[in-house]
Amino acid sequence: MAEVAGKIRLFVEAPLGHGATVALDPAQAHYLFAVMRLAAGDRLAVFNGRDGEWLAEVAAAGKRSGSLALVEPGQPQRVPPDLWLLFAPIKKARTDFIVEKAAELGAARIQPVFTRFTNAERIRPDRLRAHAVEAAEQCGETYVAEVAEPVKLGHLLDGWDPARRILFCDESRTARPAAAALAAAPRGPWAILIGPEGGFSADEAARLRAMPGVLPVTLGPRVLRADTAACAALALWQAALGDWGGEPPPGGGA
Repeated sequence: MAEVAGKIRLFVEAPLGHGATVALDPAQAHYLFAVMRLAAGDRLAVFNGRDGEWLAEVAAAGKRSGSLALVEPGQPQRVPPDLWLLFAPIKKARTDFIVEKAAELGAARIQPVFTRFTNAERIRPDRLRAHAVEAAEQCGETYVAEVAEPVKLGHLLDGWDPARRILFCDESRTARPAAAALAAAPRGPWAILIGPEGGFSADEAARLRAMPGVLPVTLGPRVLRADTAACAALALWQAALGDWGGEPPPGGGA
């Protein structure tokens, strides 16, 4: 595997392969040449979420444009565990944090959901996707978590595939501790559901508990903020059923 000077990594949309050239848009050119001070001949890593990571060399550098020539393949394409994060949006900065950390922690799909007590500003999936891209660039990943359009929780559950189990982060103290519940849980497609700052309504919680494949759990004796709860639940799932132990589990992918 080729060594990348400075460990600079850039997500691109173009196909990657031997002999390919990647054209840079103005934002990418500004980042590489004005911020990172790269020049013609300098090397960096690029990935597109499909073709693995490639070593690239700056072929042309301008103020608002440029191009990269692919040199050789680096790390192969990885497939994330088949894990979705469903979360109720909260304040802007904390929602951004949830998306960033979910991408770093290996979620394949990030799904904002509107619950009865959701109280958040307008959601911009394009901005959230930019955070997922930046997280993938910084943490050395070859895929980018999908960021879905927001949807009402009830509508999402209406069409839910029972083959995808839901780790329901339930605030009631009657649920099992998450670590113990996950230790006995099967592998396969999963989703983690985190509620808003006001919690789930009684109707929402009752519906979730009655659904097949839903595992209600608690995240410990303390009440966690929604952004902290998302990180805790993702970490617990990854440790028990995800790819933290080495190879991704069977059936990985979005």
